Amino acid sequence: MSETGRARVLIFYRAPADDPEVIQKSYHETSQALAGTPGLLRNELLCDVTDGAGYVVLSEWENLAAFQQWETGPAHRGRTSPMRPYQDRENHTKHYGIYEVVATY
Repeated sequence: MSETGRARVLIFYRAPADDPEVIQKSYHETSQALAGTPGLLRNELLCDVTDGAGYVVLSEWENLAAFQQWETGPAHRGRTSPMRPYQDRENHTKHYGIYEVVATY
């Protein structure tokens, strides 16, 4: 199956010094709440190997329309709220990125 047309969303997070495990705990809570979301194929929690407090959540969607439908729907904010306080809005020009797959090998 071709991945062309799928969407990948990256959101940057930073763990607070006083609770370095909170990102992983929040990620598991959020992922459980998102299980079964139409169009969501998978998500991953990535830790920055050069900065142990930096994290990225990468989610893969069937297509951009599926992500946009979920993002503008009522379940979006409630299901992702455990992660929201830890978004890294200081160390990036923006705290998220939305990308569409245009080619794969």
